[in-house]
Amino acid sequence: MPDTAKHFDVIISGGGLSGSLMALSLSALRDHNQKPLKIAIIEANSILTESTPSFDDRVLALSHGSADYLASVGAWQYLQNHAEPIKNIHISDRGYYGKARLYAQHHSVDALGYVADMPSIGAAFLKALATKSNVTWFTPDSINDIKWQAEQVNVELSSGIKLSAALLLACDGAKSPCRQFANIATTCRDYQQSALIANVATTVHHNNIAYERFTETGPIAMLPLSNSTKASAKYSPAKKNSAGRCSLVWTLTPELAEKMLNLSDNEFSQQLEQAFGHWLGNITQVGKRVIYPLKLVQASEQVYHRMALIGNASHTIHPIAGQGFNLGLRDVSEMTEVVKKALAQQQDIGTFASLMQYGKARQQDQKQVISLTDSLVTLFSNQLPPLVAGRNIGLKVLNYFPTLKNALVKKTMGY
Repeated sequence: MPDTAKHFDVIISGGGLSGSLMALSLSALRDHNQKPLKIAIIEANSILTESTPSFDDRVLALSHGSADYLASVGAWQYLQNHAEPIKNIHISDRGYYGKARLYAQHHSVDALGYVADMPSIGAAFLKALATKSNVTWFTPDSINDIKWQAEQVNVELSSGIKLSAALLLACDGAKSPCRQFANIATTCRDYQQSALIANVATTVHHNNIAYERFTETGPIAMLPLSNSTKASAKYSPAKKNSAGRCSLVWTLTPELAEKMLNLSDNEFSQQLEQAFGHWLGNITQVGKRVIYPLKLVQASEQVYHRMALIGNASHTIHPIAGQGFNLGLRDVSEMTEVVKKALAQQQDIGTFASLMQYGKARQQDQKQVISLTDSLVTLFSNQLPPLVAGRNIGLKVLNYFPTLKNALVKKTMGY
């Protein structure tokens, strides 16, 4: 790192998906002298090496709007061959009549969304960032101290390096150190659930259908996976009777998730087939199983003096609707617009008034998505007869009323 590169326009804490995308999005902006912004990324992991621990093997559902945004910032070209389109969505309630079907062709799009694993997404962001000369990485390194001053924010790294900038963006995850330095409180709702996540191979090809199946043990999502993802090496060579691969997200009680984790692959496959049904035939192979406790974490404030929270640093939500990363991406998009507007007006990009525009703009979207997620968790993770009857009637109504279906599809697609 050059010793002279100590002052930046923007410092980004965290070089994972949100931080990398934030830097990529801001890197195209120019100040009133048509100079690109000087951007610093601070990341604790050695993210620029082949081993990228910030990008684990989880799979993300990217909305149609998110894919469009990634194309606009120059990342989609590196990701599209590793992203599997979702052309149809099948929603059903095991053992009951309620079902709904969403089709991309009915909404004049090629795909309602896409599925890609985090290593592939991370690699795409890093490739796009590699073309940007105005982005400087400080890795492996972390923030040791933050001092806020009237006209800038000063950051001291664990390495001893001292940086300053007009704006600090916290893209450093659910346990955000920046949020903690600023003493921004959080509210936490423990769903008393765990997500068991694994990639599986099946005898019937997914045909680009995403399944959301509600069962007595909890919702099961089976998302279509490409055979060219980073994680697909685990399935090579795949068993001869495997036709396709899916990403499983199974919401369970913590006790049942632990039990499922400790089953043999064969026993687990049998349990999954019994709960999910035979839409995809038999489970022929099971990848590494991982459990994540499910909580809703919300920061009490979006912004602070010369600092804003982005993505999981601001909100961590239940994966039932697959909206977590898409919500964070829209944080990135809005922050970019706020900075762009300040630059166009030749204003300081880190003023509290400017940052409040970001907080206000994101408030409604975040509230809507969190409310939707909470409602789905309550409705579809409960076996009380009135709720079971209500959700099945709801699925039927949704399936046959175009206005309702269009509203859901629009939200699902990120518009």
